[in-house]
Amino acid sequence: FFDVLCVTVIQGQDDWGVTYSSTEICASKGSTVEINCTYTYPSRIDGGDTEVKETFWFTKLNRNQPVDQSTNSDYQDRVENSCSEKSCSLRITDLKESDSAEYKFRFITNQPDGRYTGSPGVTLRVTALQVQVTRITVNQYYTKAELKCHSSCSLAGRLSYVWFKNGKKMLGLTTSTYKGRVYARDIISCALEGHEELPSPSVYAPKFLFVSVSPSAEIVEGRLVTVTCSSDANPVANYTWYKENGGPDLQPLNKNPQLVFRSIQSSDSGEYYCTAENKLGRTFKYVSINVTCE
Repeated sequence: FFDVLCVTVIQGQDDWGVTYSSTEICASKGSTVEINCTYTYPSRIDGGDTEVKETFWFTKLNRNQPVDQSTNSDYQDRVENSCSEKSCSLRITDLKESDSAEYKFRFITNQPDGRYTGSPGVTLRVTALQVQVTRITVNQYYTKAELKCHSSCSLAGRLSYVWFKNGKKMLGLTTSTYKGRVYARDIISCALEGHEELPSPSVYAPKFLFVSVSPSAEIVEGRLVTVTCSSDANPVANYTWYKENGGPDLQPLNKNPQLVFRSIQSSDSGEYYCTAENKLGRTFKYVSINVTCE
């Protein structure tokens, strides 16, 4: 499940060199990736045969010395370095987003100063799946939407997907796109088939809408008053404030989470309500403000 930008780059001087088959790799979280290279060195130096004593991959230095990736506890049981002739590969399984780094190959020979690192190395970028939302139509009770299981990597091959709604697998749906009704309480996520334990972040309409007034004590005329609207939503909700005026057509006061009165007046008393809305739905909540004279 990875896509490789195939660019051959040779890092070397004289007969010392490292050739990476790719300089950039993008892969999805939970998948497996293989980083490959070939290397060269002088067969003889000052009449002595050259022998390779050690080969390894690294991303970090410790006291200016490369640290063998296979000894990194973050990669325990997930990395394998294999070599044959003058080629080596680093295989990393169960990729994590923290694996994103520049990987370099190093080999050490029996010759004095006979060690070489291929630099720059191979840049690995690990990304998680995301659900992209396109709203089609909005009904009083549900939203008809198109959802796409998306990766910022161009995933290779024909892949099968798994969709989850409210914690349950949606049967018969294996494509990267879902079209259907999404209700206010629905929570939807996706994953690559075979990696169901690594789903995307869930998407859902705004919920747990909460309105707070500061100061929370008696509101006195002339004071600074802030009313804040917040919710849990993904995609992030947009907020709009309205004031009840007895008419059917309400004009928005502002389109921010906060409604601020720099010097509140008794005429500001009344019923206000906040709406929280994203592409999957909309909810609202009222708050009553009563301003007293000082």
